[in-house]
Parts: sequence; structure tokens; C-alpha cells
Amino acid sequence: MNPESFDPATEPYVSLATFRNNGNAVLTPVWIAGRGSCYYVFSAAEAGKVKRIRANGRARLAACSFRGNVQSDWLEARARILDEPENIARAYRALYEKYGWKMRVTDWLSKLSGRYEKRAILEIQLADTRTQRPESKLRPA
Repeated sequence: MNPESFDPATEPYVSLATFRNNGNAVLTPVWIAGRGSCYYVFSAAEAGKVKRIRANGRARLAACSFRGNVQSDWLEARARILDEPENIARAYRALYEKYGWKMRVTDWLSKLSGRYEKRAILEIQLADTRTQRPESKLRPA
């Protein structure tokens, strides 16, 4: 699969790569939903991926299986932690639309365990791949 055919919004699971200070990637399979040019992921606020995004917004996305086995090429992206209530509500709407009852059950269990209020919502935007391709070596005639 090439990057042009991979759409994170249509995949049930996506591998989110976040980067440590030393540059090493850490891969995590996540649920992801898109709305417009933004994609949204939820996580425990104290999870490593959230800490790494707080320190460095660099991220990559690839289609993956439930267990995290990567099934596509990687897409470069930038991520940030949302703190605006209207953007968080937009992210939840996108996640509910995509995952339906599974997301609602996950929320219910999180509320029962007291983890719902300790979540972070991540907003991810894909990098413009047109600016990342090397210049052509062909010269005009």
C-alpha cells in the first residue's frame, strides 16, 4: 500500500508513532477518527505518547492490525494536545460517529473506573507530502 491510498479515517486501527528525545519512534495502535483535515485520538493523559507529543509534536501514522502490525506506508504528521472544549467536543463527535457503541462502552467503562476525566485528546494533522518529496533531477530543455 502506498501513502496516497492510506486514509487514517477509514482504518479501524492506526499505528501512531511518537518520538522520544533521542529520536527513536514508539509505536502504539490507536483508534482514530477524522473530521475535515484533522484526525483525533484519545489516550490517558499520563500515557507515554501524550508526554512525547507534549515534548515534540512529531508523529507518523500507518494502517495497522488490532495488535499493531503495520500494514501500510507511513504518513508524516504533527500532533498536539487539545485543551479547547469546542475542539474536544468535535473530536468526541468524530470518534462516536466512527466507532459507535464501542466508543460509548469504552467511555462508560472509563467513567466507572475514574479514568474518563484523566484523558487527553490528540489532534493530528498530516504533513504536506508535496513539500517533502525531493526535487526532480530533470532540467528544463
